[in-house]
Amino acid sequence: MYKKILVPTDGSEFAKKAQLHALFLAKVNGAEIIALSVSENHFISGISSTEEVEQLNQILTNCCKEDLKEFEDMNKDGIKISPVIKEGSPAKAILDVASEEDIDLIVIGSSGKSGFDRFILGSVSDKVVNAAKCPVLVVH
Repeated sequence: MYKKILVPTDGSEFAKKAQLHALFLAKVNGAEIIALSVSENHFISGISSTEEVEQLNQILTNCCKEDLKEFEDMNKDGIKISPVIKEGSPAKAILDVASEEDIDLIVIGSSGKSGFDRFILGSVSDKVVNAAKCPVLVVH
């Protein structure tokens, strides 16, 4: 049923639970996984490029690489996982990759936000559920 599963990861416990679900679904369906980590560096846009900004970008990229490596380390069944790192808004990056890669299913962890934070910041999973053109499984 599913051939390509997109799994966004940020290293959180919610993301790790989603990763376990995605690995199971990939194994059962013989699917491959596109693992996505997004470097949220939008807060530095407009700042002139300096050595400090470059260092910050490198730190964020390294965090993304670590999150993807942790996910790959969970893969005990040899499922094909293709790591992808994007910059910018997480929801937009997820939707863009889903479209570019012709994804059949997005498996995403819930954010765990509630109350005021959820109202002000919104939830990446909510944005993805409302805009995705493929099925989305939100794991809480």
